[in-house]
Amino acid sequence: MIQVISKENCNGCKGCFTVCSKNCITMQSDNEGFWYPKIDVKTCINCEMCEKVCPELNVKEVLPKTYQPSVYAAWNKNEVIRMSSSSGGVFTALSEVIIKNEGVVFGAGFGVENLEVMHQKIDNVSDLHKLRGSKYVQSDIGRTYQEVKELLGVGKQVLFSGTPCQIGGLYSFLLMVKYDNLYTCDIICHGVPSPAVFEKYKNHLKKLHGHISDITFRDKDTGWKSYSFSYSSGNKKLYSEQYRDNAYMKGFLRDLYLRPSCSNCSFKGVNRQADITLADFWGVASKYPELDDDKGTSLLLIHSKKGDELLSYCGSQIELYKADLDHAIKHNSCAIKSVMPNRNRAKFFEELTKDKEEKYPINQIIEKYSQYSFYIRVKIKAREGVSKLKNKIWRDSM
Repeated sequence: MIQVISKENCNGCKGCFTVCSKNCITMQSDNEGFWYPKIDVKTCINCEMCEKVCPELNVKEVLPKTYQPSVYAAWNKNEVIRMSSSSGGVFTALSEVIIKNEGVVFGAGFGVENLEVMHQKIDNVSDLHKLRGSKYVQSDIGRTYQEVKELLGVGKQVLFSGTPCQIGGLYSFLLMVKYDNLYTCDIICHGVPSPAVFEKYKNHLKKLHGHISDITFRDKDTGWKSYSFSYSSGNKKLYSEQYRDNAYMKGFLRDLYLRPSCSNCSFKGVNRQADITLADFWGVASKYPELDDDKGTSLLLIHSKKGDELLSYCGSQIELYKADLDHAIKHNSCAIKSVMPNRNRAKFFEELTKDKEEKYPINQIIEKYSQYSFYIRVKIKAREGVSKLKNKIWRDSM
């Protein structure tokens, strides 16, 4: 039976939970809010299926051979879709191709009742907005791997999107059976924050403003590069704060409450299992200034013939330009490097666990432990000054 000896070696994909025919595996959250498998040894029959579908145990078998992906800068020509997406809105265009061919798309979206982030199935173009935009919290896969397998078995086209480890979990769950009707799309992932921290932060927001119907981690009202964290009630925006100033985004970007496996990611690298990798094309302006209007430019890495085909089916829906791989990776190092845990991570979770009576608001606890050292702050200020100077020189030359 599967055993989690080190939490760095479990990404919480729930493949083991889904495949267990005796239902003797449950997923239980630890004190940090991340779920891990727990086995009822009395009902386990030692079939070893949980070990066979674990992407971490089988990572050497499931990683693809070395190759050089095709690289593009792109965005959706539909301005509404583009502005409501985190980067260029290409994922929506890919999804529309699948759904218009009577297929199904899986991705991370908010639950209706409590805005919990979970993977869900979409088979109507009008519902694709539910999957649009970044969700900076670990998505609950649930039993979607089994749903995907059943749909593939009856011939449905399926596009499954997720983090690289979730894509690895799906392929491992399918025992590496190649389905011509399965398309996969991963992201360049910084890391996945704790659902428990997100839950506490939502509760904090509700105390301030009451009911919240939607949260946007990447609101572009202040631009793509200077995006904001915002939340709404109905059609009314209650609050918007630039990511540099928002407590939750600070903690996320400073690696304060990411899953332990994110510091030891088995799925980083240019070589990916997914057919397509999507990301923000950070640094696009320094090499391709004509491709940056601050509305969002997507970076695409195409890893397979199926990825090429799916992209070609988007046709005139997207603007597409060839780009340089080295430049793209240079400005998006999370593609190939795992994050280092914040030095205050253990202290943060210790205080969060002790603070059961919530003496201090979650935003104050995050702020306390996500402060940069004086040396780091000086370096950031210097870098920001150089960046502003470069932008001024570029604008003056236009």
